[in-house]
Parts: sequence; structure tokens; C-alpha cells
Amino acid sequence: MNTLKLRSLIEQFLIEDIGEQDVTTDLIFPDDTKGEIVFLAKEAGIFCGEKVIQTGFHVLNPQIDIQLFVKDGDPIEKGQRLAVVSGEISALLKGERVVLNLIQRMSGIATLTRKAVETLDSSYTRICDTRKTTPGLRMLEKYAVRTGGGYNHRYGLYDGVMIKDNHIAFAGSIKRAVELVREKLGHMVKVEVETESKEQVIEAVEAGADVIMFDNRTPDEIKELIQFVPDHIITEASGGIQLDNLADYRDSGVQYISLGFLTHSYKALDISVKVKIDE
Repeated sequence: MNTLKLRSLIEQFLIEDIGEQDVTTDLIFPDDTKGEIVFLAKEAGIFCGEKVIQTGFHVLNPQIDIQLFVKDGDPIEKGQRLAVVSGEISALLKGERVVLNLIQRMSGIATLTRKAVETLDSSYTRICDTRKTTPGLRMLEKYAVRTGGGYNHRYGLYDGVMIKDNHIAFAGSIKRAVELVREKLGHMVKVEVETESKEQVIEAVEAGADVIMFDNRTPDEIKELIQFVPDHIITEASGGIQLDNLADYRDSGVQYISLGFLTHSYKALDISVKVKIDE
């Protein structure tokens, strides 16, 4: 995860939340008042967000002390202590909500991704994400997918060509769309084509696609279509695949299954922050 970008994102999020000042905290606690807070898991899952906790509080005060008891990708249990953060109370209270919001979401995605990987239970086919991410949080959400054991599809429109049905309709054919791209595309960028039929698969292969996606096809349909794809072309399945039917695609033969629900339909993992009281 890009540390500079992470810091920039968190600064923006903190500015959005704090604005001119935290009127509650600033009026109650002088700057030199010290305290401790504890991050606690309220349900089991996969933890994700080490750097978020570290960066989130250090942006506010580099002197904040952070003890992390888990690493990204670790399974966590209900009631488990995840971190203790100590230092200036003002910084603790101003940072806790932004940090908590992010690690709850990232841990939720990591947990769902791990469940998808375990449900598919394949040593050949990889689970990957899509561009269906929360605006502004793509880097964090895609990192969470990797933390859960998944892989990343393209990050945006800039790092991979993906010729979809609307591109094909406007261009007139798969062949023409690929030709137009190849005329100007550098050799480092792969070309993926979305297909729905035998005719489209054959056309994509003949056009020189690097990756062929079987869009909204059943496992049996994919088994038939994949016969027309040479071994050097990467295959992917997407569309209509959920946790309840994911295992059906285990033996379909595709190398990747991209799942939009990993980043648009996850449930944030329940994590809380409590003031640590010395006994």
C-alpha cells in the first residue's frame, strides 16, 4: 500500500471530520492531557488496517504510542484486543472515528474475501475484485482484498484495456475494437475482451485478446466456451456469481473469478474503541 497516498487520504478524511476544530474535545481537554484507548474486536473475522491505525494517529501527533497485537490477515476473535494507543487525549479522540471507520470496512472486506476463497476452495482459480469500489477508498479496499487472500483486477481505466459490450457496440465488432486499441497501445498493457457467446469468444481469440472474460455464463457454459481459448490466453468469469453459487465454478477451468460484491456488498466488521482505565 502506498504510504504517501495513505497519509494524504487520511489527512483529507481528518480535515473533513474535524473542520476548524473539535469543539467538544478542545473545550474539555488541554493539549498536554494524556490517556489510552483500546481497539477491541466485537466479532470474529480477518483483521486489516495496521498502517491505518499507525498513520491515522501519527498524522495528528507523531508522539502517539501505538501497540499493535495483530497483523493484517490475522484471524481475530470476539473480545480480542487489537491495539492500544496512548498519548495526547486530544489526538486520540480526534482520530478514533476516522481510523475506526476505515479498519472496520477493510476488515469486513478481508473477512468476506477470505470466505470467498475458502468457499471456492481451488488451487487453480483465483478470486479477484473489480472496480466496484467506494470512491476515494479504492486503494484501501483493494488492499483489503489482497489481505483476505484475493487478487486485484485492474485498478482503474488507466492500467488495463477491458473491452466491454458497450465498447463493442459502439466500435461495431470485437475485431474492430481490438484493432483500434492495438494501433496505439504500448506492449506493457494487456487487452481483455468481454464475451457472451461462442462466436464472440472465437472472434476475441482471432483478434489477439490477452484475456477473455466469460460474462454472466453458467459453469457448464464456461466449460463449453473455454475449449475455444488457447492456453496462452488468460480466462476469467464474472457476473451473476455470489457466495451461494461460487463453489459451482470450482471446476469450470477459468483462471480468475472477479467478484464485485467483495467491495460493494460487504459488511463492516464490528470493532470498538474503549478508554483504557488502569485498575
